[in-house]
Amino acid sequence: MSVAKRRLVIWGSLLAVLAAAIAYALRPQPVPVDLATAAIGMLRVTIDEEGETRVRDVYTLHAPLRGQLHRITVDAGDVVEAGETQLAQIEPAAPAFLDARTEAEHQAAVEAARAAYNLAEAELNKAKADLTFAESDRARARQLIQRNTISQRTLDDAERAFSVAEAHLATSEAALNVRRHELQQAQSRLLSRQEISSRSETCECVPLTAPVDGVVLQVIRRSEGVVEAGTPLLEIGDPKNLEIVVNMLSEDAVKIKPGQDAIVTGWGGPDLQATVRRIEPFAETEISALGIEEQRVDVVLDFTDPPESWSPLGHGYRVDVQVILFEGDVLRLPLGALFRQGEDWAVFVVEGQRAELRPVEIGNRNSLSVEIREGLQPGDRVILYPSNRIEDGVAVVER
Repeated sequence: MSVAKRRLVIWGSLLAVLAAAIAYALRPQPVPVDLATAAIGMLRVTIDEEGETRVRDVYTLHAPLRGQLHRITVDAGDVVEAGETQLAQIEPAAPAFLDARTEAEHQAAVEAARAAYNLAEAELNKAKADLTFAESDRARARQLIQRNTISQRTLDDAERAFSVAEAHLATSEAALNVRRHELQQAQSRLLSRQEISSRSETCECVPLTAPVDGVVLQVIRRSEGVVEAGTPLLEIGDPKNLEIVVNMLSEDAVKIKPGQDAIVTGWGGPDLQATVRRIEPFAETEISALGIEEQRVDVVLDFTDPPESWSPLGHGYRVDVQVILFEGDVLRLPLGALFRQGEDWAVFVVEGQRAELRPVEIGNRNSLSVEIREGLQPGDRVILYPSNRIEDGVAVVER
C-alpha cells in the first residue's frame, strides 16, 4: 500500500471515530428526576393554630368600697374555701390633706357654728328667765283669784303665758343641741390624721372572703394602699376545670363544627386529645405581625384525656392545637408531584423510563400529601417537583 493511501486510511479512521464521538455526545440524555410512589396510607387534614389554656370560670374579687387596703398575704396557688378563707381587709381611708383655702373655709365654718351656738345659749337663758317670770305670775294670779281680786280671764292669760314660756324653753334647748352638733361637725372637718388614728381604737375593717372554692390564680393588687370601689384585687378559679381557646382566622373557623376531634401538642408533654365545644358567634378585627387586618374567631375546646394527663397545665399556658378535618386511609401522593394543567391537576408518571403526562382528580390534602381519587393506581411511580425540562415522552432516570 502506498504512503498516500495509508495516510488516507488513518485520517479517515480518525474522522470516523471523531464523528461517532460527537454523535454520541449530542444524543438526547435522560433527565435525572426524583420519584415518589403512590400508595395507600393514613392522611390527616388539620387546621393548625396556637392556643392557650384557661380556667373555665374565673372569679375576680373586686374592692366593694373605697378604703385603705391591707397588704394581701395570700399567694398564687393557695387553696381557698368559699365563705371561709379571708383574702383581704379594707378599713376606712384617712381624709385628704387640707390646702390653705379649704382649711380657712373650715375654720370660718367653726367660728360661725360657735357663734350660732352662743346665740342659741343666750336664747335658752332668755327662755329660762321668761319661764321663771311666767311661773311667778301664774302663782300670783292663782292667789288673787281665790280672793276674787282678778277676773278668770286674767288667770287664763297667766296660765297661757306660762305654757308658752315652757314651750319656748323646750324649743331653745333643742336649738342649742342643734347648734352644739353643728359646731362638733365643723370641728371634725379639721381633725388631723394623727387625731383620727388616736380615736380609732380597733380596725373597723371590711373582710373580703373567697366567693368560691378553688385556687388563687393571680394577685392583681398586693401592696397596702387606698383603693377605689371596683378595683380588681385577685382572681380565683379551679385549675382542674381547664379549657382551650384558639384564636382562628374566620375562614378556617367556618370549616369547624362542634364535636370535631383535635390534637394538643407543643405544651411540654405528650400529645393530648381534645374536642371542639363551641365556635364563638362573633369575630374581631386584629392586626397581624405583618400589619394585615384579619378577622379572627375564638374556638373553645375541651380535653378528653383524663385530668391526670394534663394536670401540669395551668391558666394561660401556650399550646399548639390541630383540629382534625379529615382522617383516613386513602391513595396518597406527595403534594410536590402535582402541578396545574389548565383548570385540572396533573402528574408525570414514569412508564418505561419515559415521562407520561396524566391528569388526576384530587381530594383531601394537607401541607405534605394529597388524596388521589382518580388517575393513579397504587404503586405508580411519579416524578417529584417536575421542572420545565420534563415533557410528555421525555426520557428520565432516577437520581
